[in-house]
Parts: sequence; structure tokens; C-alpha cells
Amino acid sequence: MLSIQLTPFPVLQTERLTLRPLTTDDAPTIRFFRSDDAFLRYIHREKEPTLEQAHRHLALLEQLLVNNEGIMWGLSPKTDQALLGTICLWNLQPAAHRAEVGYGLHPQYEKQGLMAEALAAVVRYSFEQLRLHSLEAHVDPENIASIRLLEKQGFVREGYFRESSYFQGQFLDTAVYTLLTKER
Repeated sequence: MLSIQLTPFPVLQTERLTLRPLTTDDAPTIRFFRSDDAFLRYIHREKEPTLEQAHRHLALLEQLLVNNEGIMWGLSPKTDQALLGTICLWNLQPAAHRAEVGYGLHPQYEKQGLMAEALAAVVRYSFEQLRLHSLEAHVDPENIASIRLLEKQGFVREGYFRESSYFQGQFLDTAVYTLLTKER
């Protein structure tokens, strides 16, 4: 079984971004991410519109990190600590050398290639530092931008689950994309 160690927190750098730990100062932006219609349009979960909920979410993320069960990076420009988005590894499966990647970017920063930079850095970290064999991503099949992002990184669609979840009175499809270390 793979031994996964996520601490000390691995700060990652890209050409334009620092992938850093989230702090309590990020709570207002986390609240936005967890309650904004545009940000959540392809994320099927109930809104969490309060600052208290954002602080609870940050505490949960900290506990996942301490337990080596997941890690979430905040995406900030190299010039300051503004939180532009997040990217995470979660659903860690050490026995299978596998993890799931998830991400989100503030709508105002879309279509600038920022998430492509962040995802490339997390893929490198996952395969080179954590020694994972594969990554997977679960995507709303209508989220064409996310699918293009994954495909540009070499992810391949492995599954399409029709009406696999139920949210707000409707059944929703899910596409699963994976990347193997030997494919990058």
C-alpha cells in the first residue's frame, strides 16, 4: 500500500500562480465559492451561504490534511494572496495508488489558462511526489470547459454514468476521466 504524506504542506509554483494552503482569511471567498450560482453551475451540492459554514469547511479541510486524507490548495497570483480558485486531491485510495482531483475557479478568472497551470502542477506533484499511479475526475458532462481542460492534460474519459446522482429534483449524469502516470 502507498504511504501518503501531505504535511508539511506542499506549496506549488506555476508561471503565474502560487498554490498555497488556505487560511481563515480566505473564508469570505470560500463562502462565495460555496454559494455563488455561476461558480456552482456544474457542482451539484447545496449552497452554503454563511461565513460560519465557510469556517467549518476550512476546519474540515484542515482535518483532512492532518489525517493525510485530502489536500486543497488555494490558487493565488504570485504577486499577492488573493484567492482566485481552489484545486484539491481527495478520495485518496492508497491501496490503489489513486486519488480524485477537483477544482474550481472564480468566474472572473476563467478562460485565462490559470486552471491549466494549476492542474499541471498538481498532476506533477501527484505522480512525482506522492507516487500515485492514477488520477480521476468526475465531471458534469455539460461542463465542456472542464472536459477540455482534462483532455488537454491527457485525461481520458473512462466512464459515463447516466442519471447516477439526484439533486434538486432531477437525475444527473456523470462522466469520469482518468490519467495514468505512464500517459503523461
